Amino acid sequence: MKVKTGMKPYGPWKITDTQEIYQDSFVTLKVDQVIRPDGLPGQHVVVGIKPGVCVLALDDQSNVHLTKEFHYAVGRDSVEAVSGGIEPGEDPDITAVRELQEELGLKSRRMTYLTTLDPFTSCMVSPTRLYLATDLMEVADDPEGTEQIETVVMPLVDAVQKVLRGEITHAPTCVLLLRAQLEQN
Repeated sequence: MKVKTGMKPYGPWKITDTQEIYQDSFVTLKVDQVIRPDGLPGQHVVVGIKPGVCVLALDDQSNVHLTKEFHYAVGRDSVEAVSGGIEPGEDPDITAVRELQEELGLKSRRMTYLTTLDPFTSCMVSPTRLYLATDLMEVADDPEGTEQIETVVMPLVDAVQKVLRGEITHAPTCVLLLRAQLEQN
């Protein structure tokens, strides 16, 4: 457990003490003792998740290639674009290419970085780089041992309807699907 003390301005907050409670290869948890913007003392918990990528594969027929997989935290299957963590020192563009191949067995002749999204902003740091993969070709997949992935292929317009009905809920995937639909119009 790491502890840092001393007054440090942080926007309108002042951090008086930081304790790193937990850290593994994906998650960090720290507790800051603070002086809040209203001048009162308090604490703020910050969860850090390894920066990652989310890649939407869109084929020439306007079909999206998504994953369907049980996700432990939400306790259910989730339909999503390809996602994964950026390894320390790894170029995020390489992560996007690697994850697309591992999870869906696809390569893209045109991988386009779109933007970086902060899925959570009040108590979590989890920057996610969004990519659109087009001009696809099939290759061998190579999922990790924890991944039991089913490939889901559907028209982009149907996937957007699933977002609007709350059937696709993974925030980076929702942004990618809506953006892809807007760019096709």
